[in-house]
Amino acid sequence: MSDKLRLPPLNALRVFHAVAQHRSFRRAAEELLVTPQAVGQQMKLLEELLEVTLFVRRGRSVELTEPAILLSHFVKAGFHELSEGVRRVTKSAARTRINLNASPYFATRHLLQRLSLFRAILPDADLRLTTMIDTPDFARDEVDLSIQWGYEGGWPGYQSSLLVPDPKVICCTPEIAATVRSPADLAEATLLDTVKSLRLWPDILRHLEVEKGGGNRSIGFDDAASMRRATVQGIGIGLLSTFDAEEDLRSGALVAPFGRDALTGMRAEEVPGFHVVLPRSHLRVKAVAMLHRWLVEQDWARER
Repeated sequence: MSDKLRLPPLNALRVFHAVAQHRSFRRAAEELLVTPQAVGQQMKLLEELLEVTLFVRRGRSVELTEPAILLSHFVKAGFHELSEGVRRVTKSAARTRINLNASPYFATRHLLQRLSLFRAILPDADLRLTTMIDTPDFARDEVDLSIQWGYEGGWPGYQSSLLVPDPKVICCTPEIAATVRSPADLAEATLLDTVKSLRLWPDILRHLEVEKGGGNRSIGFDDAASMRRATVQGIGIGLLSTFDAEEDLRSGALVAPFGRDALTGMRAEEVPGFHVVLPRSHLRVKAVAMLHRWLVEQDWARER
């Protein structure tokens, strides 16, 4: 009798992959163009074959159990590898089309004015650029690589490389600055931040040795541009990227109440930045690998 592990049916794993992504039988069914009942049957079959519970129902959504979370990582990686294999045997590894997704801020501030330099390296590349704040689903969105804002290690399961740090400057209007005489006053101030990072202000307050006051007086924004406008309008105290801060400080629209270098000395792991993120298998496509190498080699800290 063979001890070789017998894998579950590929279709059951495909349905599991969809449910794990959407956390919903109904939304998985919509993606797969089947009924929710069919999805439920496949998941029941998979649970029986594996002899583990994969999901716990929570109203209209489902919650993944610990075994399901573990399995989902391997299934996701497996389907990425299958997709890459299909591309390779259909000669797509020689393709010149590259689908690049980038953070809107990075695209407008850094990337657009330099794309002509990449054109000189790979003139025949059919480069498609999209902007998205959240990390894309590389398979579903057909994205080859993405430039994302975040922290080192923030994309488990993917290869990520830091392109440029994004240190912040504490800024506010002159009127608000008159009420903020020391970092301790931040504990009771309205703090503006981005919803993508729940640790940005806490790390900064800890660096400044400020104990957070009672209540939550923060306002979160989806993107840096909105937070910058809110800061200029006097809604609260914002955290601006260096280039933006310099512009608004020169114009007098904002001031840095504790100085431009107040956050100098923060630990490297506490400073966010822009990273190029992609499944490692995508680097097997020559055009994608060339763009990745070009992105990593650029000096993005230098304005053009």
